Amino acid sequence: MTKTREPVESLILYHLFKWSVVAPVLHTYLRGRIYGAENVPKEGPLIVVCNHASYFDPPIVSSSLQRPVAFMAKEELFQVPILKQVIELYGAYPVSRGAGDRKAIRAALTSLENGWATGVFLQGTRTTDGRITEPKLGAALIAAKAKVPLLPVSLWGTEAILHKGSTMPRPVPVTVRIGQLIDTPSSSNREELEEVTRQCTEAINGMLDLGR
Repeated sequence: MTKTREPVESLILYHLFKWSVVAPVLHTYLRGRIYGAENVPKEGPLIVVCNHASYFDPPIVSSSLQRPVAFMAKEELFQVPILKQVIELYGAYPVSRGAGDRKAIRAALTSLENGWATGVFLQGTRTTDGRITEPKLGAALIAAKAKVPLLPVSLWGTEAILHKGSTMPRPVPVTVRIGQLIDTPSSSNREELEEVTRQCTEAINGMLDLGR
């Protein structure tokens, strides 16, 4: 049976981390702007689809949506004592390098069954400008299997936070735009998955084009 909310202990950790670390950095150091927060369902599983240009994207997305968002994390991180417990409480689920898409999809489906908003980077990897040019069908497939809607989110400016070779985040302006929910695909046939993926891509890139 699908749960409607994340575990209580995860919600507590989320709010502690958000208000002590992420929100101050986002709103003060990065001068963050957030548009469309009213579009986020307060509870129930959903897939958060977004562009990806920085390692800082997952906590920024979670903080902006005002609810935890579970993202994939490298399997190696779950072998580190204490860190394993912390990231699991924060919703992260393990995916091994080189593993097939099936394992990642199963992990995402389990996260959704546990009531999480589950984050999927639509292109799968980071891009230098944050723009989505080669979207994958994974998010739409997961949505079809789990019967949950998709929420497009655009991250503008995060690619400039950390330059290659640098260890200190730069105080660059960041803007997060949250779009309208996109309906659950009615089936998992390829044509429909491609159509839903196109809708997500256009929504995200369209918000990205709005800039600051």
